[in-house]
Amino acid sequence: TLTNKFVMYCRRVMSNSFYPVLRPAIGVGSAFEGWSPREQDVVYQVLIPTTPPRGHSFHLEMESAGQRRGRNVRIRVTQECTCSKEQQGKNTLCFLHHSEEELRNNQDPSLLHTLCTDSYLDMQKTARWLRQLLSTAWPALPQSHNWHLMLLPSTRSCQFMVSNGRQRHQIEMLFGVQQGNSDVFVSSQPWPYYTPSTIWPECYAVAEMKFFGYIARRAPPDSLHLKCLQFFTRLQRGLGFSTYTTKTIVMHLLNTLPSASWRRRHFVRRLIDISESLRRCLQARNLNHFIVGNQRLPARISLPPHIFTAEKYNLFHDLVRDPAAHAQAMSQYMDL
Repeated sequence: TLTNKFVMYCRRVMSNSFYPVLRPAIGVGSAFEGWSPREQDVVYQVLIPTTPPRGHSFHLEMESAGQRRGRNVRIRVTQECTCSKEQQGKNTLCFLHHSEEELRNNQDPSLLHTLCTDSYLDMQKTARWLRQLLSTAWPALPQSHNWHLMLLPSTRSCQFMVSNGRQRHQIEMLFGVQQGNSDVFVSSQPWPYYTPSTIWPECYAVAEMKFFGYIARRAPPDSLHLKCLQFFTRLQRGLGFSTYTTKTIVMHLLNTLPSASWRRRHFVRRLIDISESLRRCLQARNLNHFIVGNQRLPARISLPPHIFTAEKYNLFHDLVRDPAAHAQAMSQYMDL
């Protein structure tokens, strides 16, 4: 509710600007999938889809070098002609066909001159813009009457805390561009290694959330699949295995085992399955991404063709290249 009030406010006050157009937020990640590895310190992630402002368009360009550590994209921003009669009714000057002096004196600057670097949308500039927007919009939001806003350090997303003396909630707003009409975006999600600020990773969080919704509709009333995931992620904390590794293994199991096998009486058996799956993947140095290249997904999950037909992406790629890292991971598994 808070983030969508924020989006509505921004759309109203920035309707004549040439900044990205914000769309209704989508809750993603563990908090919205029904589980959380940190029950006492939940982070609510929301993805805010965006479309280009009038007179602009987005073009997603895949970085071929990104296949090694993930699928990375650049968002190239181009200007389009707005000389049509429909656009003239909005008193919009054309960035392509009016002089620089006319544009400078009579119109807000182009997106290319505010949030871009070398014609590509810049993630850090966009994050700063979102933070400034939130800070400016907060007094006008109804939640400001009872809640206190505190912005948190972040360079590639907008992270903040709201509290009312009794409760507090940490929220992370991610900026996303949808790929066609699919459930795949490019977004400002956190990335574990350095990339230039014009590099945006592909984000599968919406597709994964829809998968958990699909499972929930088919699960028996006493299904503990989310408890298995939550329990195992807590069990392995501090041992070097990421939460996303465990989540990926559980999603693969949910997609292959009958829904009835996740009933309460099978709880320990399923935990053993998760552990054994992790061991096999470590030994083989291979854990396939759940979305990329997976042709066994439910039909209601919409993927762009290049994701559906892509080669399987190995999340344990670094273990293939680094024998020391593989030995350490096997040792950590023995500790687990």
